[in-house]
Amino acid sequence: MKRNIVTGIDIGTNTTRVIIAEIAKESGLPHIVGMGSAESKGMRSGYVVNINEITKSVRAALNMAEKDSGIRARSVFLSIGGIGLESFVGHGSVMISRADNEVTDMDMEKVVVAAKEKLGLVNKRIIETVPVSYKLDNKEVYGDPVGLKGSKLEAKIFFIVCFEPHLNDIIQATEDAGVDVEDAIPAPIAASLVALTKRQRIAGCLLANIGAETVSIAEFENDIPISLEVFLVGSTDITNDIALGFQVPLEEAENMKKEKIQTFEVKKLNEIIEARLADIFELIELHLKKIDRNGLLPAGIIITGGGAGIATIEDFAKSALALPSKIAHMHINNCENGFQDSLWFVAYGLCIFGFNQTKKSPTGEIISKNLQGFFSWLRQLLP
Repeated sequence: MKRNIVTGIDIGTNTTRVIIAEIAKESGLPHIVGMGSAESKGMRSGYVVNINEITKSVRAALNMAEKDSGIRARSVFLSIGGIGLESFVGHGSVMISRADNEVTDMDMEKVVVAAKEKLGLVNKRIIETVPVSYKLDNKEVYGDPVGLKGSKLEAKIFFIVCFEPHLNDIIQATEDAGVDVEDAIPAPIAASLVALTKRQRIAGCLLANIGAETVSIAEFENDIPISLEVFLVGSTDITNDIALGFQVPLEEAENMKKEKIQTFEVKKLNEIIEARLADIFELIELHLKKIDRNGLLPAGIIITGGGAGIATIEDFAKSALALPSKIAHMHINNCENGFQDSLWFVAYGLCIFGFNQTKKSPTGEIISKNLQGFFSWLRQLLP
């Protein structure tokens, strides 16, 4: 009998992680059968600088996961992150096409296209499309407008886009490792499938991934993402600051950051860490002010990534943003291979996404998806 297998690949600046999973009969969730990781080479701030080096890293991580699972990965779901990732909110409007003024699927498609055209994107490709709200004849529509009657349909659409050369390069590097890329998913969206509960996504929350060289944030309200931003700063900057401040090797500075090495100069260490954290959370606060959400997210900020290992970060985030703060934990309680290391959340989230797909993307072409239906499906899985 053919096994229902899916593979997720998360190519980070420091580490490439691969999870191979199959559907679990009992829970209907991805059961992890193989995990592999390798040092990432050829990436800088989440951006491709050497395709061949990335291919080697992907192949090394795949080999480990394939050996662990005894399964040969043939197609994969790939995460997209780094400084090439950004989001836009577009507004579109169309006149209803049918003579009886009934809204059809064609009208829905046209209003999305109209919103997209207004963005005027150059050298960027849309990788996710999320309808936020609709109006019919200037009146708010709750739910799906299809079947309703009116003259003018308006829509507010959330687009996640990627710098197209970066997207093409990372897909090429992955396929050069001997696998086909079925779809490319924004890393913050993939991580959210593991790190956030439905209650948090509905109430309003911010998922912050503090990586090695970038910090990515995604805001969720009413169970959908409505904002995404990537900043060119990360936990490596903290390590570098400690190395300079104490004149120690980078490896020792990294351990000091995570409190694996004690120092008598605790006050100085905390001052160095908090100075850089202040820079990071100032950027986050400025973004929240830009979208009028500072201090207004009931579920607060949920922190993932390597930076989540900094001992003081939870309290610092709470103070800096005046929001509830917590370190992310897996919220899929019946996952057979439950793990709490958030460094693997993106790769596992890709597997969850992959199992929900009933139709594959055309070979070599990454398509945008309407996440509303996906998040509706996800409600059945998350508490």
